[in-house]
Amino acid sequence: MPKPDLSQFYALNSAVLTVSDNRTSNNDSSGDMLCTLLHAAGHHVAERALLPNNIYQLRATLSQWIASDNVQVVLINGGTGYAVGNCTINAVLPLFDTTIPGFGEVFRHLSFNQLGSAALQSGAIAGMANRTLLFAMPGSGGACTLAMQQLILPQLDGHTGPCNFVAHVKNSPTTQCGA
Repeated sequence: MPKPDLSQFYALNSAVLTVSDNRTSNNDSSGDMLCTLLHAAGHHVAERALLPNNIYQLRATLSQWIASDNVQVVLINGGTGYAVGNCTINAVLPLFDTTIPGFGEVFRHLSFNQLGSAALQSGAIAGMANRTLLFAMPGSGGACTLAMQQLILPQLDGHTGPCNFVAHVKNSPTTQCGA
């Protein structure tokens, strides 16, 4: 089998989920921003949803996307903090086949530089399920921008070395890390 052309960019199919009890499609600025950043980076938004803090609705939608051959990356914003009723972390954790602990750790480190000790309250997590990459981050625009620019988008680019997540998602055309 020939080696993939690593000089080529591989657009990934993504899904964006906003978790909020008070946002609507008319004022989902963080969800809009995530879609804009994905498109600007050359990726596709295949699915998008806005759901309330309901653990079972979240799991149902996420499970459909994880099972879909069309979704390689899921970006979840909102419901990750310690506010009463937030359930994103509890909805997502059981769905992971494996966790990516470094995402939450590095995100909180970067957040600490901006927010101080309030960064401790971020429940940002990431993991893989059925070779689908899932990132859950706070719903604020600043947190989404920080996560996307500093952590997520570089790891969705096959050019990022020494390795990235492109090789690990389903239907991936490349084997970057460990090749």
